Amino acid sequence: MKTVLILGGTTGVGKEILKSCVDKGYNVAFCGRKSEVGYEIIQSLQAEDQLYFHELDLNSIDEIENYYLGTLERFGKIDALVLYAGITPVASIVDTEEATYDGVFNVNLKAPFFLLKHVLKTMIKQNSGSIIFFGSAHMDYGEIDRASYALTKNALYTLSNHIAHHYAKHGIRSNYLVMGWTNTEGEIELRTKQGMSETELKSKASSVIPMGRMLNCFDPIPAVLYFISDQSAMTTGSLLRITGGEYI
Repeated sequence: MKTVLILGGTTGVGKEILKSCVDKGYNVAFCGRKSEVGYEIIQSLQAEDQLYFHELDLNSIDEIENYYLGTLERFGKIDALVLYAGITPVASIVDTEEATYDGVFNVNLKAPFFLLKHVLKTMIKQNSGSIIFFGSAHMDYGEIDRASYALTKNALYTLSNHIAHHYAKHGIRSNYLVMGWTNTEGEIELRTKQGMSETELKSKASSVIPMGRMLNCFDPIPAVLYFISDQSAMTTGSLLRITGGEYI
C-alpha cells in the first residue's frame, strides 16, 4: 500500500487527488489551515485508517517538519509527494506590494522547498519515491497581472528538474504537471469578486482555450495517479501539459 503526502488536499484538484488515492487503497496525508475542514473530509469518506490531516498555514514553515514527522509516525513511509497547494495573487510588477510578493513566494515556493528538504531524506533511505509538482501555463512569462505568481511556478520547474537530475541515483523521480485554467473553488471565488459568474467564466475560458472548454477538477487526476504509480518508474524530469492547448 502506497503512502501519498499532499501539500494541500482540502479543496479543488488536491481534494480530488486525495479521494482518488483513497479509492485505490493508498494512505494519504493532507493539510490545510482549517482543522474542521480536514476532519470533515475524513468523516465524509469514512476512511479514518487511510487518512492523516495536519493543520498547516503555509505562510510559515514552522509546522512543515511536524507535518512530515506526523505522516511518518502514522504511516511509516512516504512513497509520493504531491506539491499542489498554491495561491494566485492578481498584480502586475508595478502593482505588487511587498506583502503580496512575500505571500506568494512563502506559499508557492518556500513551503514546498522545505517540505522537500525533509521528504527527500526519507525517499533516499527508501531508495524510491515520486514527486509531482503542480505548475501553471503562466510559468513561461505569464499574464501581465500574474507576475510574482509566474516567477514561483517557473522556479518550481527548475526545482523539479534539479531533483530529477541529482536524485535519480536514489530511485527518486520528479515530474512537473502544467495545469491549465481550471474551475476550482479558488478560481470561481476570484472571478465572483471581479463580478463574473461561473457561467460567464466558463464561457470566457471556452473562447480562449483551443480545445473549447475550461478544465474541471478531474482532468489532471489520471496523470497524477500515473506519476504516483509504479507504471511511471522510469519517468523523471518530464513536463506534462494538461491545459487544453492553452499557452500563456
